[in-house]
Amino acid sequence: MGKSSNTVSKKELSPKQRVELLGLLETRFEKNMGRHKGIEWAKVQAKLESDSKKLWSLNEMERTGGEPDVVYYGKKTGEYIFYDCSEESPKNRRSICYDKEASESRKEHKPKSNAVDFAAAMGIEILTEEQYRELQKLGKFDAKTSSWVKTPSDVRKLGGAIFCDCRYGKVFTYHNGAESYYAARGFRGLLRV
Repeated sequence: MGKSSNTVSKKELSPKQRVELLGLLETRFEKNMGRHKGIEWAKVQAKLESDSKKLWSLNEMERTGGEPDVVYYGKKTGEYIFYDCSEESPKNRRSICYDKEASESRKEHKPKSNAVDFAAAMGIEILTEEQYRELQKLGKFDAKTSSWVKTPSDVRKLGGAIFCDCRYGKVFTYHNGAESYYAARGFRGLLRV
């Protein structure tokens, strides 16, 4: 019983942390109105305040350098979608390979983590290539870094993984061995609230 309650408490913010995070998110929301036309902060905040796990995940996105912001509201689902909107790939999520299988395949110089497990531990999803391209319509992202994106299973089965960046005003999609990792490559995620 003790372990279970410890796990829950680790995934909840203190009242002070909640207030600080909501204030930070509201400020970012107001500074970047072009990312979420027609969305009202009061409705977003009400939804966030009713789901402590989602608030914890947003805090993890923030803590690791993602600078999450609302980018979409799904009328059919009633969900607000937050993306990592940091200018460059989130700095505390870099130097990681794509997934656990890739990490375990390395004989030496294993990375500290992998994108798939890191995202799952944060309670978020890795952006797909299509979502990454949608993000690029909202600003300039990854002009100096790159981000792993969700890799199709047929590519992954062959040992590869894909990543994207933005250079020369264009979004590029590349491939690499899933076990590779670089100081300038991390991953971007999304959270549905």
